[in-house]
Amino acid sequence: MNIFRLAGDMTHLASVLVLLLKIHTIRSCVGVSLKTQELYALVFATRYLDIFTDFISVYNTIMKLIFLGSSFSIVWYIRHHRVVRRSYDKDQDTFRHYFLILPCLLLALLVNETFTFKEVMWTFSIYLEAVAILPQLVLLQRTRNIDNLTGQYVFLLGKTSKKYIVHFEHRALYILNWIYRYFTEPHYVHWISWIGGLVQTLLYADFFYYYFESWKNNVRLQLPA
Repeated sequence: MNIFRLAGDMTHLASVLVLLLKIHTIRSCVGVSLKTQELYALVFATRYLDIFTDFISVYNTIMKLIFLGSSFSIVWYIRHHRVVRRSYDKDQDTFRHYFLILPCLLLALLVNETFTFKEVMWTFSIYLEAVAILPQLVLLQRTRNIDNLTGQYVFLLGKTSKKYIVHFEHRALYILNWIYRYFTEPHYVHWISWIGGLVQTLLYADFFYYYFESWKNNVRLQLPA
């Protein structure tokens, strides 16, 4: 455990709480992509296959359960909650997210650290997580006007991610974690995680720019057409 990993854990947890707060308190999922949430649920389900077989720590297990539970809860809210589901804009959320799954799976079968079922599934989750935000970003681009909670969710989410929950190495805060561990741990090299994190960071770059502009000028977040 180091301060960068802990900060990343807490920021990701905050992103989940922001989204759940939006959905639970105002009974609305306006601006939220069901497609992205389904992809994240699949990411966590395939990454944490070891949750009941490989015990690392109480903290590790609790965090895995939180991310699994929250991701599937959000999907349930949007699909089945009698009030929330009415606010879901399926006409705008049309990104064909299923087309992201097969290429990521094939890539995981070809490029992995160890050719075992759990390792291939973990690698698949890394590749899929790198692009899982695409439906959300496309939805935000189409609607352009973004409420504060949705914007904060995407902003916070863009600063975090997970490897095994014990490693959490992606995007903004985790770039610092990579650097710290590279210089303090012998033979610390994880190219799959690093490249996946770089792809995620690049996908978020445009959104971050407009988020900071709206924050600096104290105006509602809008994306260009």
